[in-house]
Amino acid sequence: MTQPRWLDQTEMAAWRAFLTTSHLLERRIEEQLKATAGLTHPQYEILVRLAAAPGRRLRMTELAEGVVASKSALTYQVGRLEEAGLVERTTCPDDDRGVLAVLTPAGAELLEKVAPGHLEIVREYLIDRLSREELRAMTSAMRKTEAALRSG
Repeated sequence: MTQPRWLDQTEMAAWRAFLTTSHLLERRIEEQLKATAGLTHPQYEILVRLAAAPGRRLRMTELAEGVVASKSALTYQVGRLEEAGLVERTTCPDDDRGVLAVLTPAGAELLEKVAPGHLEIVREYLIDRLSREELRAMTSAMRKTEAALRSG
């Protein structure tokens, strides 16, 4: 059995900074979304992805990949959004087995109301604190990690 490669001081500092910051930012975003619209962060991300999709609709499988959720977790979140009248589910016109999630007018209206506050938090605590060079480096690093996680 090979010995683990323990993190050195620089690696541990990077890991802890990432972990702490991601948890704190996620908590701040959740608080804002709950207070403004009673939404969870995953529910907000579902609405955003649907709003950006052609026809404001996506197959559930595409949506799950985009919001990085299991099928069951996505089904649960979409179900809550459907109960609130923010999303509808329909069958795919070209595939009876496929299910589409569709943003409703009420969902689009709520998204317009909530998005500015969400953007304010993302800017205040992340984007506006980093230089363009730091943003590019962060994007590059996170995409490398995402690719490794998606392929592994």
